Amino acid sequence: MDITLNGEARRTSAATLADLLIEQGLTAKVATAVNGTFVPASLRATTEIGQGDRIEALSAMQGG
Repeated sequence: MDITLNGEARRTSAATLADLLIEQGLTAKVATAVNGTFVPASLRATTEIGQGDRIEALSAMQGG
């Protein structure tokens, strides 16, 4: 299926958000959202993703 991950079009066979993160090598501590809705780490394994979903996976940055 086709999704958008961090603003870039991607093709994936992942069924859940957790599967997608593993598939894309995003195994560090990240904050996630699907279609603008925050998804806590505890729900990623049960959060299904679908065709056209917009997914953000962002890590914290230091600075100021």
